[in-house]
Amino acid sequence: MSAVCRAPHRSNRSRAALLTVGAAVSALALAGCGSGGTSGGSSSTKFITGTGGIATVKKADRQAAPDIDGTTLNGDKLGLSDYKGKVVVVNVWGSWCSPCRAEAPYLAKVAKQTESKGVQFVGLNTRDPEKGPARQFEKQFKVDYPSLYDPAGKLMLRFPKGSLNPQAIPSTIVIDRQGKIAARSLSPLDDVKMRKMIDPLIAEK
Repeated sequence: MSAVCRAPHRSNRSRAALLTVGAAVSALALAGCGSGGTSGGSSSTKFITGTGGIATVKKADRQAAPDIDGTTLNGDKLGLSDYKGKVVVVNVWGSWCSPCRAEAPYLAKVAKQTESKGVQFVGLNTRDPEKGPARQFEKQFKVDYPSLYDPAGKLMLRFPKGSLNPQAIPSTIVIDRQGKIAARSLSPLDDVKMRKMIDPLIAEK
């Protein structure tokens, strides 16, 4: 299975929702075209993709992250601005996505390890027309951090074009303590790769 998942076919009842999702994901793909996000960066984007597919931006060249906000899978209001001053890890996932399931235990582990160091994980659940499977996913993999519910992919599209925006499912975006986009992975992560992304940002002054 590739790192980019495809949602399974649903019943007619949710066909309209999937059409909306399809449009959003198509727009997301277009937003990444020509940005250099998967080809090693460019002079305009000022980010590079290193080994393991992890792209990073020098501190001076980072773009401000959008204030992603909405309602969590548990019905609570949440915005990334709630975590100002922390390193924020945004993981885009779906309960139907096999690579998401593979990385989930590692993300849950690192979230616990780094919480005391000023790191906050936030999920961005997408392309799940109903919340039930997503909640079961969190329970199965012991994901304790909150996830915003984004079935149509609209929140994903708030990341600016040409930045380290999400272009696949799963995607993981790391935002530094100043609220700027610092790193991205477009493939599933284990705990070692996850720490490689966030440890330098924990150490930044």
